[in-house]
Amino acid sequence: MNQTKTEAKAFGRYIRMSPNKVRRVLNQIRGKDYKEALMLLEFMPYRACGPVWQVVYSAAANAQNNLNVSKDKLYISEAFADQGPVLRRFRPRAQGTGYAIRKPTCHIGIKLDLKN
Repeated sequence: MNQTKTEAKAFGRYIRMSPNKVRRVLNQIRGKDYKEALMLLEFMPYRACGPVWQVVYSAAANAQNNLNVSKDKLYISEAFADQGPVLRRFRPRAQGTGYAIRKPTCHIGIKLDLKN
């Protein structure tokens, strides 16, 4: 994962959402233009679209500020969601037992690159 001069990246860490549900959204925008990806994220009916939109927008801002690149020339070259730590909670159940509830988190990573 060497970063080139034309590549900008951003990460969203500890997002309180299952990585499988985030990957469902990332598969839709991988390889798309920056503007097209934002439009898709705006109108998709999934809760995961909010945090993904923020990370994509942040990566584009990084490209504009750090590399002096116009946002119109960017596309999503890499998009991934890794599993974060799982928050373990317990719900009281019948006869004094405890039922484990697992609340997953994930780390979202986006890399933007220049269109050829």
